[in-house]
Amino acid sequence: MDGQKEKKGTIHFENIDFYLDLYAHIKYYRQKAGMRQEDLAAKAGISRPYLSSLESSSKVRGLNMETFFNICRALNMPPCKFFDPLP
Repeated sequence: MDGQKEKKGTIHFENIDFYLDLYAHIKYYRQKAGMRQEDLAAKAGISRPYLSSLESSSKVRGLNMETFFNICRALNMPPCKFFDPLP
């Protein structure tokens, strides 16, 4: 870290591709389940604009584990599936 204090929630450049891949999985499994963003957001306890921002690749946002697990449960998918290559 070169002696600099890291800001909480900072996404490191080298991790951006992991986030984008995870968000692509969320969108894929949501669409495969036939769910609208509104439906998934309500089931996962998040706002539709937040979900939309995750599914958009224009800006990488952080995602805490609790929210990720809530999305997994709402989609009825085990967390490990979000790290497998997409079909």
